[in-house]
Amino acid sequence: MEIVPLTSGNFEAEVLDSRVPVLVDFWAPWCVPCRTLNPIVVSIANGLAGRLKVGQVNVDEYGNLATRYGVMSVPTLILFKEGEPVERIVGVVPGDELLNRINAILAEYEYIGAEKA
Repeated sequence: MEIVPLTSGNFEAEVLDSRVPVLVDFWAPWCVPCRTLNPIVVSIANGLAGRLKVGQVNVDEYGNLATRYGVMSVPTLILFKEGEPVERIVGVVPGDELLNRINAILAEYEYIGAEKA
């Protein structure tokens, strides 16, 4: 799955109005930990395609989005569900820990969705 480059112009449509949960990676090109985390984020995007959308915000270009969501350091990952932030992960975490945290939230989301049907 392709990671969506997020901007001030498309954030609402891609994240806030998304029908599926969205993992947003706030990063910067100069950030070494961001580059360390990137392959993990790509792997998650590919592994959870269809269940999760993944996007990235370059905080140097779109600092207004970082400010809006209280991002004080990069990398910061925020998982949005129904347009609301539900999980925040700051710094580099092991891939399996990150995947477990995301899967737990997705399972809860899918369970609630099944109850509504």
